[in-house]
Amino acid sequence: MTMTAGAAWLNSFFADFDAAVVNAIHSLHDCSGDWIQPIMQFISLLGKGGIFLIILSLALLIYRPTRRYGTAMCLGLAIGAVAVNLWLKVVIARPRPYADPDSIFYPIWLAHGSHMESDFSFPSGHTNAAFAAMVPVFVLGNKKWSWLALVFGVLMGISRVHLMVHYPSDILCGAITGTIAGLIGVLIATRIPEDSRWYGWDLRRQRVKGAHE
Repeated sequence: MTMTAGAAWLNSFFADFDAAVVNAIHSLHDCSGDWIQPIMQFISLLGKGGIFLIILSLALLIYRPTRRYGTAMCLGLAIGAVAVNLWLKVVIARPRPYADPDSIFYPIWLAHGSHMESDFSFPSGHTNAAFAAMVPVFVLGNKKWSWLALVFGVLMGISRVHLMVHYPSDILCGAITGTIAGLIGVLIATRIPEDSRWYGWDLRRQRVKGAHE
């Protein structure tokens, strides 16, 4: 199977790490039974195309009390998508774990539902998007509860490895790129003055004004 130098290096450098993590998750699957499969599928579905995360960020963007969250999330998602989907995936062009029928990952992929994806594997776009959106929530939110946002990102990564559509090293890089994108989003969002027109605009006020005109 022909692959780029970058993809070949990743497969070689992370071989032991990827195999160890995949075997651990596969063992968890065997111990838990079939009940964990639909949970992993549902979590993974929440990251498909970034649609759920985009809708969530736009919903937070609409109302003034949560607009800073929404702004940082939208920026993080956009930056992460450009970096990963339009650049890294194309340049590295790493095949999915199930692409090689002779690999140790192929039978695990078959056992976990034979899910397929149309693009390249590295980094994980789902994990990148999850962290790009959730890191702003963690940073800007109350730490008593905002850490739960990071749990979502971790679960997203686990679900992608569980379905065997990504190597664990794809998840690791996706988490890193997503975190960086999310932090850039936070930096930009917090640099916009609180009394600016962007944060001052109120949808409800506009509706009332329109109704009186």
